[in-house]
Amino acid sequence: MAEHSVFTLSQIAQHKSKKDCWLVIDGRVLNVTRFLEEHPGGEEVLLESAGKDATKEFKDIGHSKAAQNMLQKYQVGVLQGYSFKKDADAKVTSTDEPKTKKEMSAFAIKDDSVPKFAAFLEFFVPILVAGSYFTYRYLNAGSSMV
Repeated sequence: MAEHSVFTLSQIAQHKSKKDCWLVIDGRVLNVTRFLEEHPGGEEVLLESAGKDATKEFKDIGHSKAAQNMLQKYQVGVLQGYSFKKDADAKVTSTDEPKTKKEMSAFAIKDDSVPKFAAFLEFFVPILVAGSYFTYRYLNAGSSMV
């Protein structure tokens, strides 16, 4: 890993405005000022975590691999006292090499709260009701003509 500047949390805490926004994720100090307007969740989310360690919030959201790889782009240093694992650094540096892939700008969570049985009923119950209605009309139309 290339040598980065080492910052303390008190130094990072000084960068928590819209014009100068820094935060820490996994021991990496990130200057996300240029990313505020591009963030899919809105700039407010980043500003709430500005000037402090946002690792927990970042992991709780479940960001995509593309979002995790973007951390390298905004890294300006490391947090004092934080040590990186060798295999994690190797993984991170290898993601910077292929720049030909287009990065995904957001992720979507599919929340399919309707069970398959309910979807089945929503489709067939109206057909059954309509079929019953037309069958009833057909059978009664023949008896009223007599």
